[in-house]
This record gives sequence, C-alpha cells and structure tokens, in this order.
Amino acid sequence: MNDTSSVRLFNPPTMHKPFGYSHVAEVMKGKLIYIAGQVAIDEHGSLVGKDDFTAQVNQVFRNLTAALDAASFHNVIKLNYYCADSVDPATQLPAVRAVRDRFVNTETPPASTFVVVRRLVQADWLIEIEAVAVVPS
Repeated sequence: MNDTSSVRLFNPPTMHKPFGYSHVAEVMKGKLIYIAGQVAIDEHGSLVGKDDFTAQVNQVFRNLTAALDAASFHNVIKLNYYCADSVDPATQLPAVRAVRDRFVNTETPPASTFVVVRRLVQADWLIEIEAVAVVPS
C-alpha cells in the first residue's frame, strides 16, 4: 500500500530478504477487510480451468479483485495461498507470481504464506487464496 501513514510493509534488517513478499505488515490506522478464500469459480458458479493451474490462479485473482470492492490490490497487506498437493509448487510457483505481480505492488508486496494441502474441498480446485486489506480511514 502506498499510503505509508496507514500501513508499512517491510523486512526487518535482522531477517533474510524474501523473494516476492514482505515479512511484516504493520497497520497503523484504517479499516481491515478480510476476504474469504477464493477458488476458480466464476460469477455463474462454474469452475474455470479444470486441470489448468494458471487459468485457475487467474480466476482466483479476478475473484479477489471483485471481492475487494471498496479497496484495491494496493491495499492488500496479506495473502494466504492453499495449493493442492497434486500441483508441484516448484514448477507452478512462477505462474502464481506472474499472475500476482499483475495485481500487487511489487515494490512492497504483501506479507504471504503458501501452504500445500492434500486437497481442497472440491477435488478439481487446485488453489485457494485469501486476502487481508486495509482501507485508509
């Protein structure tokens, strides 16, 4: 987020420099918005990208954008990723970063956690992402 009076995304000098995310998101003021985990379901309730990880990631980020409504991706301070173990994170993480980088401020990216799980609620879902944003008050 560019409003440094509301949020500070940073990496303490006593920690390693991460690749593509920030270690700390400090909220000084503003309204927190929590976005439930989003999957690759379009506005009609249909799965987008069966067996196509990149297509699913794109749809998830479109859903997150729609859910943010009063905010923008530059207000996102935290992303949590849940990826089915049928997807190889070593080969697919670049696809996630490529899509994510079209939405977030890459100069100060959100704090992030990426978790591999046995599976998501629906077997065809390959990734679920939830977000936390801060809207300046």
